[in-house]
Amino acid sequence: MKRLAILLALALPACGLHPLYEGGGSGTVARGLAQIEVAPIAGKSGYLMSNALRDRLPNRGDGAAKYRLEIKLDDSIVGLGVRSDNTITRERRSLRARYQLVDAATGETLLDATAGSDAGIDVVSSEYATIAAENTAQENLSNIVADQIVTRIAIYTRRTADK
Repeated sequence: MKRLAILLALALPACGLHPLYEGGGSGTVARGLAQIEVAPIAGKSGYLMSNALRDRLPNRGDGAAKYRLEIKLDDSIVGLGVRSDNTITRERRSLRARYQLVDAATGETLLDATAGSDAGIDVVSSEYATIAAENTAQENLSNIVADQIVTRIAIYTRRTADK
């Protein structure tokens, strides 16, 4: 066991792994994320997504954004569980985002990717409770997808900074 620990201690520095947010708030990734402006996104899901992204991106202050993040959302609810009387007992809410990181000066697309997640919703006898569950799922999915987007952009920022 001791030999394994020694081998790992010797091998890890050579593997090229580096912390993603190395340098903290003044590191390469944090500075890159602080230069992103989120373009307006349509609809309630767009409003939730914009807020979730702004919560995760560092404040860029008064400076002009170097990058623009453009997002198109697909938010859907599909009935899954159906009883013999054709009433739905379970729904799946899906949120998919196609996002592009665009150079604000040139208009060049630097990153074009997708992110998404699903949530299951029980349909109960109370319509109010079902609507509340759908709204909660929408908020949670916005946060999950925003995390995916920011993580992917952080990885992109880190990789391009090393070049």
